Amino acid sequence: MTVHKKEEIDLQDIKKMLLDQGYITDDSVAMSVYLSLRLNKPLLIEGPAGVGKTEIAKVMARALETDLIRLQCYEGLDATHALYEWNYQRQLLHLKMTEQSEQSIEEKEQTIFSDAFLMKRPLLQAITHHQKPVLLIDEIDRSDEEFESFLLEVLSDWQITIPETGTIKASHIPQVILTGNRTRELSDALRRRCMYLYIGYPDFEKEWMIVKTKLPGIESRLAEQITRFVQELRAMKLEKSPGIAETLDWAAALSALHIEYLDKAIIEQTLGLVIKDWKDTRQVQLSLSELMEKTGITSKLP
Repeated sequence: MTVHKKEEIDLQDIKKMLLDQGYITDDSVAMSVYLSLRLNKPLLIEGPAGVGKTEIAKVMARALETDLIRLQCYEGLDATHALYEWNYQRQLLHLKMTEQSEQSIEEKEQTIFSDAFLMKRPLLQAITHHQKPVLLIDEIDRSDEEFESFLLEVLSDWQITIPETGTIKASHIPQVILTGNRTRELSDALRRRCMYLYIGYPDFEKEWMIVKTKLPGIESRLAEQITRFVQELRAMKLEKSPGIAETLDWAAALSALHIEYLDKAIIEQTLGLVIKDWKDTRQVQLSLSELMEKTGITSKLP
């Protein structure tokens, strides 16, 4: 489905877009996406890793028929890496090549501090985009508090000052999605600036439907066993509980191997697709018989 103008988008459009992209969701998610678009307000999405937070940004980009610009946050991220950098090597090379030219110093400076030598990072890309983009600020909680404060200022003013060239103000305010895994607490100021959505682990029916939707060729029995097994894993006190992404990776791998049902040997051989911590692996291995009994998985094909 194509939507040409934001004003034309209604709640049913959003639900259909989510479904068309194989995103199995509920009404609260669809409503949050819809209101964020209608109110032009940043949407902060928190939840465990691998539950589909980033996919929301893709849905919004499709809704607006625009580009998705992604800023991946990490510890030590600063304004330079988020905004812009000058291509110093090209600037020096250009100055070397024009040493004998009759240009004045002012003319040379004007040339090297032009767009041709400016490397736009995600925030500047979003501000200078030719149409309203979707700006995904991924894993904001991994950045430092100083960067969070800087980001809050950008989200408020939507303008950036480059000392060598002047102030650039956005002609199209980006639609912003922020995601976080709650590795640290975000400031109240940032939370007040955004709408909030929490996405947790899905229940059995929803996760089973996700597996069947993403992998339509998978054996029904295998899809059910995988889903039940992962649900039981999340009930354990693991360091890194598997997300939907791990469920789909496991299902895709077993389906590619033409596996029709789970047994102990297959689980042991492919456990690394769903468990990503050595302590968790050991704990699951020790509890494997109990897990199989709870999920109705036998060691032999009936």
